[in-house]
Parts: sequence; structure tokens; C-alpha cells
Amino acid sequence: MALPAELDHWQADLSAFLAYLKHERGYSDKTLSSYQLQLAAVASQLAEQAGHWVGLTETQLQQHISSCRKSLKARSLALRVASLRSFYRYLVQQGKLKENPASYLQVPKFDKPLPKNLDVDQVNHLLDFDTSEDALACRDKAILELFYSSGLRLDELVSANLQDIDWSEALIRVRGKGNKQRVLPIGRMAVAAIKDWLKVRSAYVGTDPEALFLSKQKNRISNRQVQQRVKLWSERQGLAQHLHPHMLRHSFATHMLESSSDLRAVQELLGHANLNTTQVYTHLDFQQLAKVYDNTHPRAKKKG
Repeated sequence: MALPAELDHWQADLSAFLAYLKHERGYSDKTLSSYQLQLAAVASQLAEQAGHWVGLTETQLQQHISSCRKSLKARSLALRVASLRSFYRYLVQQGKLKENPASYLQVPKFDKPLPKNLDVDQVNHLLDFDTSEDALACRDKAILELFYSSGLRLDELVSANLQDIDWSEALIRVRGKGNKQRVLPIGRMAVAAIKDWLKVRSAYVGTDPEALFLSKQKNRISNRQVQQRVKLWSERQGLAQHLHPHMLRHSFATHMLESSSDLRAVQELLGHANLNTTQVYTHLDFQQLAKVYDNTHPRAKKKG
């Protein structure tokens, strides 16, 4: 959503902010588009109240958020508040404001839906198919095994290259959100499935020879193609629910946590910057968190 020509002076700072997020913070195009949309809507609706971003007060911003409660869902309102806070924090850093007028905006509460996951038996059933006479099935099994073995995001799997794998240590280096890198273990079954795929991969090498996973068109496999193939194998294996890559990531996290109770380790494996994200992601309630804390924190451990 681009601002009209008469609001070019509003757009200039907004464009500079988005460039900062992209080049300095490594934000994805999807996130940048969301910020642009939310902030452009604010500028369009509040332009008559002030001549520029720096002229808007906390009261005006809060009134704007309150006026949007009927037209926007709680999640969209929360995104708008987050966008405003981040943008005004940037303006303060640039010396255009002394204080952030969006710091104390009230965010409407909403319940986050818990991600769904497969149980261990369902995962085993999903991955129990023959690949001996089908090269694409061989590739797909390697994809499914790697998702479940290492908890990769879809973008991380699609962007993986051959040189990212350390075969001697059974590790893979992935590039996550904000272009942050982390190294993850690859399970025994996933290693075997990837090696099987590499035996037939040469027939699909084309425009991107470094890509770990390739398509029938001899290109790096796309996000959409992976989603379609995950759905295909879910249907072929008779799973009752719609399966998507993120569900495999969540299944990995849930099963790891159930086995280890090590919240911090799961947080690191998932690449979560905030422990709260992992808490929601893995169905943890406060009592479970408290138990982990009591058993691990040096100042919380009970004396034997």
C-alpha cells in the first residue's frame, strides 16, 4: 500500500525505515510488506491530524488504535501497534524524536491458537513408504525426514545447500529469520534418507547445482512445491488431518520436549529469540515451566 503523492514527506521516513529493516536487520519481504501496509494505513488516516509522523502524539495514536477495534481483528491490531513501536523507536534512534509516543500503546488481548502436531505413531506411519523405484519419492522422504529430524522452517529447508551438511558430525547449517545462522543435528534416519536422495539427485541438477533439494524442472525446489509434496504424502499415507511443513516442525519440538523437558535446548534448536515463543509452541503451561526452572536454576534447586 503506497501513500498518495501528497504524503511523500510521510513516505520518505517510512521508506528509510523499511530499508533499515531489510539491510540492517535482515527482515523478510513478507514482514516488510506487513509493516508497510500497517504504517501506510496509519499515515493515511491520521494525516489530517498532523503534518508528519513526528507530530503525532501518544493520545492520537491510542485513539487511532481504539477506533480500529471494530474494523480490525485483534491480531491485526497487535501487528499495527508493533509496527508503530518499531517505527518510532527507529525515529528516536535517528534523532528525529526524543521519546517514542508508541511505547505505551494498549494492545488488545487475543488467544494464540496452539500449533497442531502429529504423535510419534503418526510420524512413523507418514515416513513408512517405499522409495526404491521413485526418485522423487526418495527426495520427498529426505525432505520429510529432515523436517522432523531437525525442526527446520520451510524457508530454511528450501534454501539449504549441499555444503551446508557436515557429514562427519551429522550436522546441518541453516539460515533462519533475520539471516541468523545456527547448526542443527541430523538424525540417523534423516542422514540415510538424504544419502539415498543424493544417489539419484544428479538427474535433476540444472540452474542451481548447489541446492540440496531440486525439482523435476531442475531448479531449486520452491516453498509451494514442498508444501504440495508434504500434502501429497499425507494423503497417500492416509493421515486424517491436513499436513503442512510447520506441523512437522512443531511435532519435532513437542516430541523433543516430551523426551527431555529441556526448554532452553528446544529453544536453541528451533532458533527462537524469545523463550515465550517456545513456551506457546510446545503447549507448556506455567506449572511445567516452573518445574523446569526449579530443576535447573542454581538458585532454585532444592537441597538434597
